[in-house]
Amino acid sequence: MVDILHRVGVENASPERVYDALTTLEGLGGWWTETTTGDPGPGGVIEFRFAPGGFDMEVTELDPGRTVRWRVVDGPPEWVGTDISWELRPDGDWTIVMFRHEGWREPVEFMHHCSTKWATYLMSLKALLESGVGAPAPRDVHVSFPD
Repeated sequence: MVDILHRVGVENASPERVYDALTTLEGLGGWWTETTTGDPGPGGVIEFRFAPGGFDMEVTELDPGRTVRWRVVDGPPEWVGTDISWELRPDGDWTIVMFRHEGWREPVEFMHHCSTKWATYLMSLKALLESGVGAPAPRDVHVSFPD
């Protein structure tokens, strides 16, 4: 198994503010995709839709201000059964976000694409929290076609 790993620092945003951006429909729609629906509570399923398709995530763990964890229950075959998590910790005026998309069966080309896209969306999360304006789909950075 292989994982996608990223570390991002968010300046002047508490772990609680970052947590809210990861656990509310409004927050998620502000940095990942504007088409976000569902139940972001424990055991709920959140539906994320993009032009070429989408993903359904079961919320498997929430620890306010510290941890968010999802299990992919629908989407591309490479994603189904993988886990996505954010670990948050304060560091002075920063919140450090440790991101994992783990459990990929093999490092196929699509995984490389997704790693790059996760990086752009994590920068969108950072921008949303630092400036108030993120770049969610469909206003996201396109790295290849189709994105």
